Amino acid sequence: MTKTKSIIYCGLFTALIAVGAFIKIPIPVVPFTLQYLFTMLAGLLLGSRRGSLSVIAYVILGLAGLPIFSEGGGLWYIFKPSFGYLIGFCAGTFLTGYLAEHMKKKTVLHYLTANLAGLLVVYACGMIYYYVICNYVINTPIGVWPLFLYCFILAVPGDIALSILAAVLVKRIKPVLEL
Repeated sequence: MTKTKSIIYCGLFTALIAVGAFIKIPIPVVPFTLQYLFTMLAGLLLGSRRGSLSVIAYVILGLAGLPIFSEGGGLWYIFKPSFGYLIGFCAGTFLTGYLAEHMKKKTVLHYLTANLAGLLVVYACGMIYYYVICNYVINTPIGVWPLFLYCFILAVPGDIALSILAAVLVKRIKPVLEL
């Protein structure tokens, strides 16, 4: 891929992730958005380095003050319990992209496996950060069971559906884009 094409695709996915933040399905505690779909597509289509770079650019732009996160933007956002999911998007996209780059067979099932591995990273980062921020920083304690209920059980079915959708989309999109 040429340098120009690479920059364009990274910028495109940064913009798609920002747009995905505003496509919301309201659930308690952690809002369900399409950010995860676009972060995983970035990893699958652009690879670990460029995919995670597009997510990191999104996070930096949001922290710089652009209101592109699901609940605004600005440096103060690091004190929101849900910020851990943004950190998880960066790491999860890298892992998904890495796994996709090193696949021997490019099947929907293999892409789905890479997505689910990335999803585990997103939830691990998100839930740990949520717990630490609530219990030790902003003084709004949360127990392990409520954390698991609100930050995993209620949210994961939708993200698994998005993982499946991303795997199917990539199988169809990748040959067309010649990536």
